Amino acid sequence: MENAQLITLSRQTALRNQLTVVANNMANLNTSGYKAQRLNFEEYLMPVAEATEFPTPDETLSYVHDYATTFNFSEGGIRTTDNPFDLAVEGDGFFAVQMEDGTEAFTRNGAFHLDVGGTLVTATGRPVLTEGGPISFTTEDGQVEIARDGTISSELGARGRIRLVDFEDKQSLLQLGENLYVGNEPLPIQPIRGVVQGALEEANVDGVVEMTRLIEITRAYESVTKMQSDMDELRKTAIQTLGTLQA
Repeated sequence: MENAQLITLSRQTALRNQLTVVANNMANLNTSGYKAQRLNFEEYLMPVAEATEFPTPDETLSYVHDYATTFNFSEGGIRTTDNPFDLAVEGDGFFAVQMEDGTEAFTRNGAFHLDVGGTLVTATGRPVLTEGGPISFTTEDGQVEIARDGTISSELGARGRIRLVDFEDKQSLLQLGENLYVGNEPLPIQPIRGVVQGALEEANVDGVVEMTRLIEITRAYESVTKMQSDMDELRKTAIQTLGTLQA
């Protein structure tokens, strides 16, 4: 395989991965607390590929390398809802939730509700953590209020405080799916000032920007594909011409 083909294949692979990222952003346009992702590229310089038939030691080829996916952790807009257990975070911070194995995961999606046992859980049924662990309510609690500092109160009095954490390096977080992240050494936020009850943070995805990127990626992929087709046609013509001359 010629070096030109290897380079265009590296570009096609990067474009395919970029398309996956953009499509995922578009799919989560209406997901509360979702953070847009970006695929980062770099130029990867290397000597002539071993597959070439005519190596040139002094030549360095430039490939495309998609080396990392990063998150845009800027805040999304705040949208009010009619659910008193919907929570949004203004500023830095992640809600802590309990996974099936007892470990913690973190999210900006505050679409919470009470399960059949009265436990405050995420949309997928995972317990939301307070500073004292999961919290449950009964009919005796009556109306539940959650203050800006995360303090949870009911007709029975103070019930606890929502646990919010942050990370020194948010880009080190690993995405689990379902808008959940895991990370090492979460830092408790003190004092808490940004909890908004009866509201949700919208995704920070700009639909117009993502659609523009989608068009650009599609056009770039078509251009690279045409280049490969032209090279194949050129090679085919060269082989036919050489075959005619030898005959």
